[in-house]
Amino acid sequence: MDKITELAKMIDHSLLHPTMTDAELEQGCKLAKVYNVATVCIKPYAIKEGLKWLEGSDVKVCAVIGFPHGNSAPAVKVYETMHACSDGAKEIDMVVNIGKVLGEDWAYVENEIAAIVAVTKKHHAALKVIFENDYLPDDKYKIRLCEICSKLGVEFVKTSTGYGFVKGADGKYSYEGATEKDLILMRKHSASKVQIKAAGGVRTLDDLLKVKALGVTRVGATATVAILEEAKKRFGLEGGTSEFTDGEAKGY
Repeated sequence: MDKITELAKMIDHSLLHPTMTDAELEQGCKLAKVYNVATVCIKPYAIKEGLKWLEGSDVKVCAVIGFPHGNSAPAVKVYETMHACSDGAKEIDMVVNIGKVLGEDWAYVENEIAAIVAVTKKHHAALKVIFENDYLPDDKYKIRLCEICSKLGVEFVKTSTGYGFVKGADGKYSYEGATEKDLILMRKHSASKVQIKAAGGVRTLDDLLKVKALGVTRVGATATVAILEEAKKRFGLEGGTSEFTDGEAKGY
């Protein structure tokens, strides 16, 4: 695998912003196909359409579950997962119940993840469990989640949704996303078979290379064009002219 392909296959191209139209989803899938990324992370209703738009490539469709706040009942998350897998999603990004994590109701958290794991394993789909680290003020929550996910054999643990906005003292909302500290922590406390996905703030080639060096194997990104065109230039391949611009991208 050449260097550009290796980097492209680290990217889940994010198509999750609430305002994205079907035309924008289609354009995003065409972009993902051209750049040969790992997956498109798409709105669940558009899984079947995404598969059609990606025909002729090995780019997979990833669906989000309980997104972005994680508050659906476990049975609803299980149904969402079953529906997404039946529609053809090969990867699932699900959000934990953040309130249950903060309340340290670990039996609930583990049982919910286990129920979803049962579905993804049955359908041979990879599961990524989103912690939403911006909402977790103490490392103990992240560590326990890593331990539970390792025990249950999930494929990835993931930092963020990209929509976990925290209200600051000035009344404005913002988020940190994937921080170096959290990525190191998650790699340290996850089983070796559990991969790490960084989401939120990976916008340049240097960002991607930095998290890769920390043990990250997948990132959620909208800046796919900028990242991979810079990679072509830096690693000696001609970038060419792209019809796509990151200015059109919405999301994390």
